[in-house]
Parts: sequence; structure tokens; C-alpha cells
Amino acid sequence: MSEATLSSKGQITIPADIRAALGLVVGERVVFTQLDDGTTVMRAKTRSINDLKGMLKPPRKGRKVAIDEMNIGRR
Repeated sequence: MSEATLSSKGQITIPADIRAALGLVVGERVVFTQLDDGTTVMRAKTRSINDLKGMLKPPRKGRKVAIDEMNIGRR
């Protein structure tokens, strides 16, 4: 188990073994998440919005539907 000490400026140094396990390098960001049971989880912020490109299915090719057709039966 690794531990760190909080400085008077509210900073900690993440222990080297934890940095290595998370693959952290200088300048990378980390995210802290507080769970309901009081546990705090720290994880590397490794995904950007650009990484999400292509995760969704491409739009289906087929008949285009006009807005008026979509609204039939709605009032």
C-alpha cells in the first residue's frame, strides 16, 4: 500500500508506483470520484472527446423521413 502526505498548500505527490500503474506522465490530469460509502477513487483522465469518435453505429442508410411524417398521430 502506498501513501502520501498532504502539504500546507493542499498538494500531494502521487507515489511513483501508483504513477507507473496508472501510466501517468508529467502534465496529465487525474479525476477524483467520491463514492457513497466514503471511498474516493482516483483515476487517470485518459480519454478525450476525440477518443469517442466512431464508438456509435453509423447512421442507417435508407429512407429519409420528414418531420411532418414523424409527427403523424402526435397532438
